[in-house]
Amino acid sequence: MSLRERKAARKKEDILRSASLVISRQGFHNATMEDIAAELLMTKGSLYYYFKNKEELLYRCHDLILSDAMDKLESIYLEKISSTEKIKKAIKVHLDIAIREKEIFNLIVKPEQLFSEAHIESIISKRDKYSGIFDEIINQGVEKGEFIIKQKKMARMIILGATNWIQVWYSPEGDFSKEEIEEIYAEYLLKMLV
Repeated sequence: MSLRERKAARKKEDILRSASLVISRQGFHNATMEDIAAELLMTKGSLYYYFKNKEELLYRCHDLILSDAMDKLESIYLEKISSTEKIKKAIKVHLDIAIREKEIFNLIVKPEQLFSEAHIESIISKRDKYSGIFDEIINQGVEKGEFIIKQKKMARMIILGATNWIQVWYSPEGDFSKEEIEEIYAEYLLKMLV
């Protein structure tokens, strides 16, 4: 990759990170291309140089966040630790991202409500790979005798469903810190597996 291509790729990532912040603050429907451009101190026209429209920008932002999340989960899966520790870490990572990237991460749940056919298949495929990492950790735990559960897929759906729900009620001003909540969730959800 040439220096020019690396600079362009870096600029795109900077735009995506800023877009994620604007969307998290204002919500997808309220955030405009003007808002995102203003966050970056650039013109709306300059933003369109990198992304043809708001949907493409959002799709790329979503892809970046989900790719980062997958990388974290995959590295947890490859760690030389027990499946019990892996699932606890995976739950905490999922909660951390669900809280920090609330608006973007929310799009994983029902992408068909926002994205055109051009992006749906890719999003669903990546989402399935993401949840598949949880399946692999659970399967590994069952094979090692750490988890005693018959309905493995159902267990994964309960874990992700419960953790996704945090976006509805979590508040940084609440009684528990984000880290305390992550620990509580990991502890309680683990009980379902053992």
